[in-house]
Amino acid sequence: MQCFIYKSLKKDQLYLYLDKKDDFSSLPPDLFQSLGRLEFVMELQLSPQRKLAREDAVKVIAGLESKGFYIQMPPVMVPSRLLLANNQLH
Repeated sequence: MQCFIYKSLKKDQLYLYLDKKDDFSSLPPDLFQSLGRLEFVMELQLSPQRKLAREDAVKVIAGLESKGFYIQMPPVMVPSRLLLANNQLH
């Protein structure tokens, strides 16, 4: 499956995958607006076996097939002091 990847210039490490290049019509208007300006990053051929850096290709494909888009959210950063505290509990 062909997809087109855009990064949000408003939200660091947030990426939008689309099934059609430059066609944002499948996104709800409020969601589209919340992403801010988008910059095209790359075109990619997806398959269930394809390894992606931070996403499961099967989930991305399912989102593209059902909604026409998939949003890769930024990773959740946990402050190191919380990690240390959690480790001390175990």
